[in-house]
Amino acid sequence: MNINRGNPAGYEVIVDSWPKFKAVLTRPRREVALDNSDLYANVYTAFYHDFDVYRSVILDTDVINWAQTFRIQGNQDGVYQVSQNAAAIKKVQLSATFYITYLHPNPNKLAVHQLDPGFTLSTLNASHVQLLNETWPYGGNEQSRRFLANMVQYFFSACILDPDGQPISWSVMDPLGAMGHGYTLPAHRRKHYLAVAGRSLAMKAHAAGYPIYGHVALDNFHMQGINERRGYQKLSELCHICSIHPEI
Repeated sequence: MNINRGNPAGYEVIVDSWPKFKAVLTRPRREVALDNSDLYANVYTAFYHDFDVYRSVILDTDVINWAQTFRIQGNQDGVYQVSQNAAAIKKVQLSATFYITYLHPNPNKLAVHQLDPGFTLSTLNASHVQLLNETWPYGGNEQSRRFLANMVQYFFSACILDPDGQPISWSVMDPLGAMGHGYTLPAHRRKHYLAVAGRSLAMKAHAAGYPIYGHVALDNFHMQGINERRGYQKLSELCHICSIHPEI
């Protein structure tokens, strides 16, 4: 979807054959993935019809830059299995996390909540990036700041501004089209602000033809319950996110 809309993240698609492919990867173009240590930018996604073909693409070709720190993710068990095999063969370090993927069939049916007087619905801009980086559990460094700045500049976002014009809750789409970084400042929680921002973001993405989906950690039962009450459908396949680090 993003490649067909200007490709702001600089991705390319690799297949084993064309037009009848059995394995497909997306990856950042080599001229984009210049920082070998950048786990935020160096992201591959994977899908396959034939597990053996996918394994061969990963292990027997040069589509992966094994000198980099990178992530590879997909919603098939084989993505993790092949990553395990590759880590042993290539002598790199592997860590993996697993998430539930939720898909919403129609964001028009998401509940509508009213904002308190003086609070307004808006979009994020470059002046907000530092706050996002400070509050994101995976942020706090220069690479994460660049990643968040890229999301704010190129992808859909929504936020709630307080009477002073400062963001107190927000949601932003990530480069893979998922409803990604969402947060509400602690002092403003339990007022449905994130639900308002999330619905606004989902409506923008839906109008542009994007599927409305996101990932929730296996142990985040609170957010799982919220998603299910909002009408999100839980996919049967887990999302496997495998992080690869070259051994030093």
